[in-house]
Amino acid sequence: MAALLPRQNVSGPDKGSFPLDHEGLCKLEMRKYMKCLYEGGRDHMKCRTEARGYFQCRMDNKLMDKEEWSKLGFHDQVGDSPNISKSHS
Repeated sequence: MAALLPRQNVSGPDKGSFPLDHEGLCKLEMRKYMKCLYEGGRDHMKCRTEARGYFQCRMDNKLMDKEEWSKLGFHDQVGDSPNISKSHS
């Protein structure tokens, strides 16, 4: 008989849920990223360009909110923002 494990408190994602790409708008970018991970021995640091392309596609197609690159882990690319509107009326 399996022993009961104590319950763990699980929290949701930091930015909440986000729409899935049902229409495949960013499928090409996702495949480029996955191919890079596969060929690079699953080392995500080797695939930062592909990851950024995927995030950019998701932001451009309103599949995620536009966010500063530094907040997405791209601290070395702070000056190049993903076309974020600076005016909040």
